[in-house]
Order: sequence, then C-alpha cells, then structure tokens
Amino acid sequence: MRKAMILALLLLFSGYTTSAQTAAPVATRPAAKAKPSASAQASLPAIDQLLREYTEANRVPGAIALIMRDGHVIYRKAFGLNDVNAKTPLQADAIVRIASQTKAITSAGVMMLYDEGKFQLDDPISKYLPAFRNPKVLATFNEQDSTYTTVPARSEITIRQLLTHTSGISYPVIGSKEAKAIYAKAHIPSGIGTPNDKLATRMNALGPLPLMHQPGERFTYGLSVDVLGYLIEVLSGQPLDQFLRTRLFEPLAMRDTYFYLPANKQPRLAALYTQDAAKNTIKTGPRDGMIPDYPKEAGTYFSGGAGLSSTIDDYAIFLQMMLNEGQYKGRRLLKPATVRLMTQNQIGDVNQGLNKFGLGFSIVTPQGAAKSGLSEGSFEWGGIFGTTYWVDPKEKIVALLYTQKYPNSYGDLADKYKMLVRQTVIESKAVLVK
Repeated sequence: MRKAMILALLLLFSGYTTSAQTAAPVATRPAAKAKPSASAQASLPAIDQLLREYTEANRVPGAIALIMRDGHVIYRKAFGLNDVNAKTPLQADAIVRIASQTKAITSAGVMMLYDEGKFQLDDPISKYLPAFRNPKVLATFNEQDSTYTTVPARSEITIRQLLTHTSGISYPVIGSKEAKAIYAKAHIPSGIGTPNDKLATRMNALGPLPLMHQPGERFTYGLSVDVLGYLIEVLSGQPLDQFLRTRLFEPLAMRDTYFYLPANKQPRLAALYTQDAAKNTIKTGPRDGMIPDYPKEAGTYFSGGAGLSSTIDDYAIFLQMMLNEGQYKGRRLLKPATVRLMTQNQIGDVNQGLNKFGLGFSIVTPQGAAKSGLSEGSFEWGGIFGTTYWVDPKEKIVALLYTQKYPNSYGDLADKYKMLVRQTVIESKAVLVK
C-alpha cells in the first residue's frame, strides 16, 4: 500500500453469470436529474464490457459506476455480486466504505469555517489545538525497541499544511516503519474500523509525537485530515458527525452518508472482500485492528480522514457541488474563490507523484494527464477499499467507480475506467440526457 495505493486509492466465483444491475434513479434525489436513456447507455458498451470482465473473472466481486456530465447522470450501473456465496447481486444504491474519500468532505467542512473567518490558512494549528505546539521532527529511530530522538521543527504546522499533507504527520498501519511503530506504541488509530474512543483523545495524543519531516518539506500521506476533523469540533463546538450532517449532508440531501449507519440502512452495507495468497476472492475478517463491519457499530470515533460510508449517488452530489464552485440546486455552501483555492496547486514545487495537491484533492498536472487520460486541472482521490473519483472542470464531468476489496492485485481497473470515460464520453461525444 504505498504510493500506488494512494494514487489509485487507494469482489465472483466461476460458474455463474452476472448482468448489470441498473437501479432507476430516484426522482427526488438531487443527483439523479435525469434517468440515463437507452441511447446514452448504448453509447458506453466499452465500460459495460470492462466492468463485466473484472466481475465475471472474479477480480472484484462487484463494481458500481456513475458518470455525470453537465449535471446530468448519463451512466449509473452496478455489476457483479455483493455476496458471492449467496449470489446476491450488488445494487447501485449499496452503501460502501469510502475510507479516504472522507478527506475531501472533511476538507470542505474546514473550508466552510474558513469562509466564516474562523481561521487563516497559514495559522499554526497549535493556535487552536495546543497539543501540537512546539513540534519536533524525528532524527533517529531504533527498530529494536521503537525508541527515537528528535530535533525541534523549524516552524509550527499550519492549517494549509494539514490540508495538503505536507505537515510531516504520517499514518499508522500504512505509513513508514517508523511512523507505524511510534503510533502503535501511542495507540493512535488509522480511523478505519476502530469505532471506539474519542477523536479529541487520540488527536491530543498525536500532537506531541514526532513528525516524519520538517513541516512543508514534502508530501506525506497521513492523519493530517483527522487533525482537521478535531479542528472542526473545536471551532464549531459540535462533534464532527453532527457538523458534517447539519452543514453538508442535510443541505445536499446526502441521505446515506454516515460514520455509523442507522439500523434501517445497515442491510444495504456492501460486503467487504480480500484475496488469499492464490488471489482467490474471500470475505475479509478482522485485520490490522480493523473490524470489517465497523459502519454497523454504535461508534464514537469520528475519523475525518477515513471514517465515512456512503453511496455513489451521495458522493456524486458532493462532487457536483464542488464542480459548481460551491453551489448546488440554488444553495451555496462554499464561496467560489474558496473552491478555486481547494482545487489548485497548494504545494508549490513539492510533488505528489506526478500530480500536485490542493486543499483536499490531488490536482492533475500535464504529466499526470498524460498517464491517466484525465484532463489537466481535474481533481481526484479515492479510498483504500477500491473506490475512486474525479472531477473534470474542463469537460464538466463527475465520475466515480466503487468496489469493496482490499488488498486487491487488480488495481488497474480504475486506470482503465478513467481512460474509457475519456474515450467513450469525451472523445466520442456520448449522448447526454437533458
């Protein structure tokens, strides 16, 4: 799970036949402005073929794809199975664990407070969270007993650096060996499948721990956005789940997005899969401290970096709001200038793979566009369980692809999907519903 997992973000046994499950868009859902027509569906057979190929070959048990253009749904289908043993089809309105796709939502919540004048981007985080005052940087590390030495950081961590993952804060479980050992000893969770405890308790424990490098020096994927989730709690006076519900989910009618699902929605949670050494797809059990069905828990830990579960429709609404520069169906959530800040390079000469990074999103550069097929200036990310999304402002496209499998040796599915969206929707001028 190194950089490839981050960039891709980073479930069908033989002997059955599966077909696409196309759920009719719900008329009251803001994302479903128009039902995909037969002509629009017929214009995208290559995407159908790709998703059938991967599900029928047992590379992923199921996949859900959604494409919007100019605010209209032109493609929304589910392929394969949710339960491979019971042969239950995966539905397009399944609720999935979106993991790191939580980060963009939390970042948007932070920037709503920015719009209200609650902070400045280059304020030190210690101004609001004292546990992060006088940060120190890792100097030496002893692998035998996880002891270490530090040097003083040259500067305080800023809110901008947290939004851009240049703070020096890393990750448990998937971070560097030093970070994994240090965070494990301090009981710092990754935020995925760890429903117990409180965000404030763990973030205050994270504050005194060493940074992996000087603030602003390089891109290091980590718990920075979990820290921002705690910042939201401090500045708003609300638990993170309540803030996001009242300020984002309810205004956008994102009715299926939660840290922990209410009982009536739990049956829609998609099964989570993994693969064994022979690449056979199997349901995952507890691993790396994670409970697979954590969204069904009565949890109290609200991870701003990884904790949400959602549907492909709900997340498409959020992304359409971002494409609309902060407005959706006549309601403004973010200022246009703020969205432009979020979706342009905020890391200067530092690189994030082939791309740059804004305030919550990876920003596609010319080099990244040449590899991925996305337009330069598109903004994107994904989640570790096989979910991915991007927004193409030039072509007015929102596209998402959801699976539920980790680890997954077939991570090239997302790359192929991106290229096919360009070829079949943009270059071939696929029929749109108005």
